[in-house]
This record gives sequence, C-alpha cells and structure tokens, in this order.
Amino acid sequence: MGNAAATLARLDGAGHRHHVAFPGGHVTWRRFGEGPPLVLLHGGHGSWLHWARNIDELSSRHTLWVPDMPGYGDSSPPVEPTLNALVDATKITLDKLVGPSTPIGLVGFSFGGLVAATMVVARGAVSQLALIGPGGHGGPRRPRGELHSWREAADRHDAAALAEVMRHNLTMHMLRHAESVDALALHIHTEACMRTRFHSKASSRGGSLAALLNAYRGPLLLAWGEHDVTAVPQEVALSLSDGRDGCRTHVVPRAGHWVQYEHADRLNSLLMAWLDETSSKDPTT
Repeated sequence: MGNAAATLARLDGAGHRHHVAFPGGHVTWRRFGEGPPLVLLHGGHGSWLHWARNIDELSSRHTLWVPDMPGYGDSSPPVEPTLNALVDATKITLDKLVGPSTPIGLVGFSFGGLVAATMVVARGAVSQLALIGPGGHGGPRRPRGELHSWREAADRHDAAALAEVMRHNLTMHMLRHAESVDALALHIHTEACMRTRFHSKASSRGGSLAALLNAYRGPLLLAWGEHDVTAVPQEVALSLSDGRDGCRTHVVPRAGHWVQYEHADRLNSLLMAWLDETSSKDPTT
C-alpha cells in the first residue's frame, strides 16, 4: 500500500477542496490545474478517485472540477434518492463555482456518463461531452461472473476477507486483467463502495441515454474498453452515434469497464487529442 498511499496523499494535496452548499447538504469539489474548465464525473460505487490516473495529464491544460457526486464520498446525499435530485445538486454547486453560463467540457464515466448527459439538458452551456462506458444505454450487458457481497467482511473488520472480495469484484466488473487490480485500485474501490449512499443501479440499467443525447448537438466522444461488461461497445456505439454529426466513437483494446484506470495512457491521449480538436467549436445544446 506504500506507493498507493503516496499517490493518494499527493493527489489529495494537489487539489483545492470546495465544500459547496445546495438546499439540504453540500457537494465536495476538487479543483486541479489551470485552463478551460473540464468537469469529471465518477461512476456508481465510485468517488473522485475514479480519475486518479487521469488528473495529472488532464490538468496540464485544463482546470479540472472533480466532485464526489451527491451521496458519494465526502458529499451529502441528494434531498431525494433520484437521478434528477442528484443532478440538481451537482448543477447548483457547479454553477456556484464556475458561473451558470460558463461553457464547460464534461466527461462522465459509467453512471457518471448518464449524469453528464442529464446535466446537458438541465444546465446547457456544455461545449464538449465525453462519455466513458456510459450507463443508461438500455442495451445488453456481458456479465463476466457474479459479484460477491463485501458487507459481512466489512462488518467483521476482516481486512483480508474484504480485500479478497473487492479483488474478485474488480476483476468481474471493473478491470479486465488480474494484474490491473493493484493496491491503488483496491483502496479506491473499497473506500468508494463503503461510502456510497446513492443507489444508481436502476438508472444505469435504464434506457434514457439516447433521448438525453438528442438534446445535445455539440462535439461528442463515446468510448469503451473492449471488454466492458456493462455493454457491447460496437453495438451501443452504432446505436448512439447513428445519424449524429460531430460524434466520435472509440474502443480501447484489452481494457475493461474502468478503462481510464486500466489503460490510463491510452485514454488520456484520446481525451486530450479530442479536447484539442474540438475546442474551437461553439457549444450547442
């Protein structure tokens, strides 16, 4: 855990925390870097650390705004246990930080991809939208195996058993290769799961994403890991991009669902190049 602890401490120290109020609670945002604003939204059973291997690269040319979304990590739950309430709290607090009419780049992973698409409708002023393994597509999934419950091990304070369960679940759902499940991934996933208070499953398994994207006509990037268990990437890419100008789709070889962790260099390069290519285009929503 030594290197993982050092990485976590460095990232936490590099970011500027903002605890921003919404009616009924607060959202904790972290800010990194300087440049055009880019918002990163994590997945379900996640936290801002879903982006641990991307913050350094992306913050080299952008001001990153990275929250624990409402009901996750350091942030309060939304006032109602619904996607719209979560989006409202995220939007209210973001607008206090950057201004309600400031164009932003928006990147969402997994459930955060569905949140991002919903934010486009609720907020507008989104100049670039990138969805990484997004939820809400309503298409088939490809389960690799059953997930195991970690709660009994956590209640017993059995660290070894808890790590074994989390390692299994990461391999079944998040990461393609066993060697990708390192100490940092285990720590991020374990802490995030134990601190999750929002239930995203019903929203992520629904089929609202395509209709939400119809409200957005700006530059769109859709990306998946080749072995993403939450989708059949080629099928979903075709469905979501059909008839849409300004949409790029990409599948990262040999990667699972948490592609921005497992193949961070490839995903970082993809995002940075796409952001540069599309930065001159005016936002349309």
